[in-house]
Amino acid sequence: MNQSLSTMYPISQDQIGQYQRDGHILLKNVAAQEDVKVIRPLIIGIVDGVAKAGETQGRISDYSKMFTQTTNVWRKNELIREFIFADRFARIAADLMGVNGVRLYHDQALVKEPGGKPTPWHQDYYYWPLATEHAITMWMPLVDVTTEMGSMSFVQGSHVESAYEQLPISETSQEYFERVIKNQNGKIRSYSLNAGDATFHSGRALHSAHANASSRRREVITVIYYADGTRIMELDNQHRKVDMQVFHPGQMPGELAASELNPLLFSRL
Repeated sequence: MNQSLSTMYPISQDQIGQYQRDGHILLKNVAAQEDVKVIRPLIIGIVDGVAKAGETQGRISDYSKMFTQTTNVWRKNELIREFIFADRFARIAADLMGVNGVRLYHDQALVKEPGGKPTPWHQDYYYWPLATEHAITMWMPLVDVTTEMGSMSFVQGSHVESAYEQLPISETSQEYFERVIKNQNGKIRSYSLNAGDATFHSGRALHSAHANASSRRREVITVIYYADGTRIMELDNQHRKVDMQVFHPGQMPGELAASELNPLLFSRL
């Protein structure tokens, strides 16, 4: 892999302020094109294999009409592990959140086929058994992605709103959040990205993804980080219970969120 994975990506105070104000940010050239070219066929090969086998990977909901999802691909291949664990990416997450260290929650490879349906408005936080506001997702396309292909949309500043209903991804969440956005005159920001660019968004940021109206697959890798020192929360829905069992095996509410699947990826201490 390219040496750039271990080099620092400079984050300015303005960019930190933008993320903390908006709940998301687009950063260009986070990964080198050379690295993406190496890692893409490895990740996509695993996704296609999981899809062919029909594995559920412990999920409650079926998202197959929206995208094909495979989690923790870092466990399948050493080069993928090196990419997912890159100090460069984890440091960006820590810098944006203003924390001293971050652990891995999990990664997700997401492929939205041509004709794939939109991903409804939702907040990731609903699913995570993590007692912290400091959790963030890096969303990185492995191919160039236009809005036509199903890129992400975010509601500016929605991460600081505490009155939203807590809903899983569904037609119900789409209808509810559409009303909320309209009533609050929410400002929506969408992006086109090149392979290796990345958006970073808060677990509380309200977001969705367009349908894939193109003739090409939308291929994305995401990595979710949270602040080191975070504890498992008291579980208040079935999705969080399942996520704790799958991504924090053997752990219980109140314990430090630090299973063997949650290595420390960056620390200033």
